[in-house]
Amino acid sequence: MGDITAGRDASVRLVVGEADTAIAFGSGDVPVLATPRILALAEEAAVAALAGQLAPGETSVGVSAEIRHLLPSPIGATVEANSAVVSVDGRSIAFSFTVRMDGEIVAEGAHRRVVVARERFG
Repeated sequence: MGDITAGRDASVRLVVGEADTAIAFGSGDVPVLATPRILALAEEAAVAALAGQLAPGETSVGVSAEIRHLLPSPIGATVEANSAVVSVDGRSIAFSFTVRMDGEIVAEGAHRRVVVARERFG
């Protein structure tokens, strides 16, 4: 495992489409960004924050998450998820994340990943 330090972060953007909605995910019946899709964005940003930091043959997997979904994001809206390393404890990495739309916080939470050998998934 490389030198992963607190504060390391990355962001990803998404233009909300029909495939990203609560209807499409089966998590609700309204055409707005689904909570499970928000979590996927937070994980994507966390993986991006770890890019180039893991040893060859290593990967990370999500093991827990806490999320507060605060505002709806309609189809066509652009959202940006940012995940930042909060702490590293051995192979366990804690992240905090925010998702914003037009400067407003859509969602926020915490996510934990564990570094594992990629071969375990072959």
